[in-house]
Parts: sequence; C-alpha cells; structure tokens
Amino acid sequence: MMKVSNMLVNTLREVPAEAEIISHKLLLRAGFIKKVASGIYSYLPMGWRVMQKIMDIIRDEMNNAGGLEVGLPSIHPAELWMETGRWDVYGDELFRLKDRHQRDFCLGPTHEEVLTDIVRKEVSSYKQLPLLLYQIQNKYRDERRPRFGLMRGREFIMKDLYSFDKDVEGMNISYKKMYDAYVKIFSRCGLEFRSVEADSGAIGGKTSHEFMVLAKNGEAEIVYCSDCEYAANVEKAEAYPEVLPKEEYKELQKIHTPGAKTMDKLAEYLEVPKTKTIKTMLYKADEELVCVLVRGDRSVNEIKVKNLLNCVSLDIADEKLIKQELGYPMGYIGPVGLSQKIKILADLEIKHLSNIVVGANEHDYHLINVNPVRDFRIDIEADLRLIEEGEKCACGGGDLKAARGIEVGQVFQLGTKYSESLNAIYADEKGNNNHIVMGCYGIGVGRTMAATIEQNHDDHGIIWPMTIAPFQVVVVPISSKDNAQMQTAENIYQALKKQGLQVIIDDRDERAGVKFKDADLIGYPLQIIVGKKTIIEGTVDVIVRKNKEEKTLKVENVVEFIDNIVQTEIKYSLA
Repeated sequence: MMKVSNMLVNTLREVPAEAEIISHKLLLRAGFIKKVASGIYSYLPMGWRVMQKIMDIIRDEMNNAGGLEVGLPSIHPAELWMETGRWDVYGDELFRLKDRHQRDFCLGPTHEEVLTDIVRKEVSSYKQLPLLLYQIQNKYRDERRPRFGLMRGREFIMKDLYSFDKDVEGMNISYKKMYDAYVKIFSRCGLEFRSVEADSGAIGGKTSHEFMVLAKNGEAEIVYCSDCEYAANVEKAEAYPEVLPKEEYKELQKIHTPGAKTMDKLAEYLEVPKTKTIKTMLYKADEELVCVLVRGDRSVNEIKVKNLLNCVSLDIADEKLIKQELGYPMGYIGPVGLSQKIKILADLEIKHLSNIVVGANEHDYHLINVNPVRDFRIDIEADLRLIEEGEKCACGGGDLKAARGIEVGQVFQLGTKYSESLNAIYADEKGNNNHIVMGCYGIGVGRTMAATIEQNHDDHGIIWPMTIAPFQVVVVPISSKDNAQMQTAENIYQALKKQGLQVIIDDRDERAGVKFKDADLIGYPLQIIVGKKTIIEGTVDVIVRKNKEEKTLKVENVVEFIDNIVQTEIKYSLA
C-alpha cells in the first residue's frame, strides 16, 4: 500500500528565502526537490514520480516517431568539441576538467559532437539512413547566474534526439516528425503552449522552433499574430521597417544639450518625438568595435547583431574602451564622423529618417537636421531591432500581440554544420560521398515540470494535470485513530488501485487541516475525504483540486466516479 507516512515528503508552511518564482517556491514547499548547491537539485520521491511520468510520455512519443534510445557519456573529450569549434564558442558555460594525464574534457551540455562521432564511424551507406537517435540524460552548463530553481540550473535532465538523413528533404521529414511529436508530448502533459520561430544560438542551423508554455512569469517574450498562425520569440521575430514621410533636407546644426544623456531627456529637452532621433550603440564584437544604429524609440536586438556579424561574443562597449578607441564621451555619441573610424550597422528604418537628432560626439552637444547618406556612411543595413507589440504582422492583416513564455523544448534544422566539421559522410546509390544532413531536438524535463506549475497553481499550491500528477488520487481519512475510518479508507484505496488508478492514502496521525493543506499544496488532482459521515451515512466527499468543486457520493459509487474523471482527462489530453 502506498502511504504518505512511508513517503519522504516534508512540506513547508513558509516560503524558502532562496525561492523567487512560483514553481521554485512550490517545488520546495511541497517537498519535490532539495537544493544541493547553486543550480543543482535532488529530486525527492514526489518530484521524481512527476519527472518519470514526463519522461514516459516523451519516450512513448519518441518511439512512436521512430526514435531509437541510446545511452551516451556525460564526459566528452575536448578533441571532439575542438573539431566543431564549439570548445571556444560555448565559453565559460562549458564545464571543463582534466584527467590525471592532464587531458582536457568537458561535461556535456548537449551531444551533437558525441553522437555525430558515433554515426561517422558506424554509418557508411545510404541504406543505413535515416536514423533518429535519442537519450534522456543529465546535462551540465555552468550558468553565470543559476536561478529560478529548475528553470535555469547548472545540472538538468534533458531529452535530446538527433536525426541523420541523406538530404534536406529527408531532414525536413524528420523535423516534421519531431515537431508533431512535441505537440503531442506537451498536449499530453496538459499544457497550454505555442511553437514559435526562434534563434538557433550556439547549437547552430538556420531553422528552429521553440515550444513555449504560456505563463505570466515566463522569462521569454513572444509575439503572435491575431489573424494568422505566425508566432516568434522576440529575439527572432522579423521587424518590418516603418516608413516615415520624407522631409526636405535642412541645414545640419550643432546645438547645446546640457545633461541630455538619455533618449528620454534628449526628446524632452528638444521637444521632439523619439522617432526623430537615432540611438547610437557601441559594441565590442569579439575584438572589433562596431556601431549599431536604431531609431530612438527602438531597442537593439543583440541576437540579430551577433548573427549578422557571426561573432563569438558581443558586449556593450564600456566608457573606458570608448574613450581609448574613439575619445568620445558616453551619452553624446552619434554616427556623423564616427563612420570614418569604425563599422556602422544600421537598422532598416534608419534610411527612411530625415532631419533627425544624433549625438555630436562632444559632451553636452547634439546635431540636428542630420540625414543618412548625406551626413554619415552606413556599412551594413539589416533588421537589427526588437519587434514590439502592436506592430503589423507580415501577413498584412493582424496586429502582433505579446505574451510571456517558458521554453520547454526546441527543434533545430542543423543541416551539415556538424557533419562537415566532423566529416560524417555516407555513400549514395552511385557510390558518391555526401555529408549527412542533421537535425537536433531537445526537451528540458525539469523545465517542463516547473513550467507546468507556473501555469497550474493557485494560492493553496500546485494543480497538477492528471497525466503527470505524482498520484491521481489521495484518500484522506480524517482520523487515523478511528479504525472504521481507516478500514473504509483502505477498502477504497484497494478498489481504486484494482481499477488501475494511481492512488495514495494519507494515513498520518495529523490534524485534518494539515492533511487538507498538504493535499492542496502537493496538488493531487482528486481528493477523497473519509470521515464520521462516511461511517454513519456511507458517503464520502470528493474534491476536484483544479476548481475546488466538491461532491458527496455513496462509497459504492466513488470508484466509478473517480475513474470516469481520470479517463476523461487523459482522453482529452490525447485529443
């Protein structure tokens, strides 16, 4: 018999000081996880049951899609990562170590190198392709600021699958299989989510989608169209330039603007809208100092800039570097004259501006009536800004709306990025050698658990979807000292278990109020209350956790009632 008294679960009434977001607070309070070190957690029995259920759903859908599960090492030789160039690209996030012979290794944050190395040694013919190989395993990333519990840790559990195909057409088929499988996985987990176009980051490749669980505390912002299916992470979303009316060019002038170091202060001082100003940002791209221009009311999209320059690092230039390289004061920098010294990157909206305000590269001074081309050179024009809610979608009809989301999975079309650097080839029907075309597909298991809580909770605790709850039903005898109550509770427990339901009995010698609070905190979807009324009248109270709906039933009818609710919710998740 599964009893609460035998479970390692210590619930907390107070919110732990370290916890910042809802999921972190509730996972700690409900006794699902325990902190070992910053960004490193142990999963206690209740938490591990949820993790196993999520992993079971993932395995089921991966296998249904033709995936083959493998077991891969966590420790990777540096040589593999050096072959792909990622030993340097991953930077400080890569956990690096040496063995006793002073050979370099790392703890795997992802497994493209290791699995591609296996495939290049084991696959030689087109007859062996396609392949879909996956694992569910611990990953390691030395996050600068581990935070939010399981959301951003240094050790975490991830499912990663890699597809190996003969050509792009085959990769597209594999990508679609995985995309569809992800939709099924997150639907079965009972989540409200969206798939959005995303940046590929250090993984690489051209096409990528993130699966975002919609939640108020989501760390990422997404935009989606009110009319069509378009959705994208704001880092990836394509921003279309707003074309402002052209004006007849006026004479360039330098004016005194004391203390106007910010766009807001400048616009207020000159009594001009920020759309009539240019924001000049200086960045250190690897070892090169570059300038990025966006309209004064816009923000630079640093991901787009980094991708455009194909640089490993991109950091805002500090005052010391700017003084050293240019001799200009912070807060008053502008492109006029600057284009003679460093590369100028301009957002697509810049060329549509006329008679605008920019920094004069002199303390307390700005230039007015500045015009691109006439007054400064642009080296590269591109979409370099963050998109904003309310802008028009490319479909031409809908407005873009914003929402916050938690990334729980991402799929990538890698192409030949890794097969070329690792020389993973196969012989086609004519005997010609070709590089294998790859895809990569990841799901954060712990993140999925945490994101579920962010989306499903109330003031009392967690509200688990039926499919991934640690137990579907808890039987709560109000008094463990009342033999009649305990016997009836055990009879109900055994009948539910015989029906195939996942049930636990709270047999603890605790006050009823404590048991009720813990049941809400832990988040069992269904609670069956056995009390004096049960013995006298032969009835129990059933509480549905998600809406606190309460129903009184005859004991002989409770199993059928509970089973109907469970099966209906599971069936709904599969629809």
